[in-house]
Amino acid sequence: MCTIQASAFRGLCKFSRWKVQDSCKTVRGMKTKLFRHGIQALHRTFHTSIPQCSTTTPMSPSLQNVEKILGVQKMEESTEKLFVGLMRHDRASLARAITLIESSNVQKRRQGQLLLTSVLEHLKDEDTVSSGGLRSFRIGLSGPPGAGKSTFIEYFGKYLTSLGHRVAVLAVDPSSSTTGGSLLADKTRMPKLSVDPNAFIRPSPASGTLGGVARNTNEAVVLCEGAGFDIILIETVGVGQSEFAVLDMVDLFCLLIPPAGGDELQGIKRGIVEVSDLVVVNKSDGDLEPAARRIQAEYISALKFMKKRSRIWQPKVLRISSIKGNGISELWELMCEFREMLGAAGELKSKRQRQLQVWMWNHIRDRVLDVFRRQHAVVQQLPELEDMVTKGLITPGLAADILLEKFLVAMAK
Repeated sequence: MCTIQASAFRGLCKFSRWKVQDSCKTVRGMKTKLFRHGIQALHRTFHTSIPQCSTTTPMSPSLQNVEKILGVQKMEESTEKLFVGLMRHDRASLARAITLIESSNVQKRRQGQLLLTSVLEHLKDEDTVSSGGLRSFRIGLSGPPGAGKSTFIEYFGKYLTSLGHRVAVLAVDPSSSTTGGSLLADKTRMPKLSVDPNAFIRPSPASGTLGGVARNTNEAVVLCEGAGFDIILIETVGVGQSEFAVLDMVDLFCLLIPPAGGDELQGIKRGIVEVSDLVVVNKSDGDLEPAARRIQAEYISALKFMKKRSRIWQPKVLRISSIKGNGISELWELMCEFREMLGAAGELKSKRQRQLQVWMWNHIRDRVLDVFRRQHAVVQQLPELEDMVTKGLITPGLAADILLEKFLVAMAK
């Protein structure tokens, strides 16, 4: 059985015919057949392809290699215009491109993947790169609600654009569990930065995605880099102890906390603090300054007992005021120090490579779950099984097994 599953997995990866060893031919049964045909059906469902190059531009070797695996499909004219706009650093094209990759429409989502493939190829072919071999600096900002994340980004973003940087802000807003809607008010909290020609702000709904980020945030980062933004700030929703999925898409993870800690911060002191590269105590001004000094000392002491995630970087704790601007320049100097140290050691490059693998599996999980939920046999059986589970007639595990069997049978047809 293991050999058959391994063979099926090889067939999925190579998108070719199934190669089952002769020693496994004696194994018959429904499960083997369901697994084989189910994987083939998933392949047909998930099949995507890359854009065809123009007749005037020869296809690069890397695109030829991808073509052998995925096949060829031309981008639509509207998608090609978006790509041209991104290369011209047009912010309106960037906004429309992010909307395209966030679409739930199958055809639009495929076009979004074609656009992303072209952007990645363009970035790969660029000769000029920044320090550490990276074109941009990705910074994740997280913290509890009320920490002042939007106010901080407003001041910090204006500071960076004054230094000549192009700043993209990807702000994730929480979605209502009742209506599914989002207020998307982060942009209204940044009136000065939103009109800066060297800045781009994109609020996106979390849409039920756990971890404080939206499902397509990492792909939006690629589009921002293709549009020429060298500083990418990702603001998460107000998060707690274990909600730090943004860690897997940024170079530097910054935790923003208010000075009046107490009970509100007890839930996040372990977990999210352990993976933070910088802990920033915001609102360190006026009557809150003594409290900010106290909480800074507490976190400096706590970080000494946490396991280091980097061989060369020790997490730092500092105080700032997003209203008065105190400590902003010192914070940026620390961030630059982090980038130079880890870039020179090769840690940033290896981190991004690991992050790509993480998000590949995240997308596989999300897509498989989407297909499962939309499958007709599952949709028909689901209400009855949910009712039986609620009444205690069957266990949730048995209901899941029944639905999975229904799903595989349907996919094998």
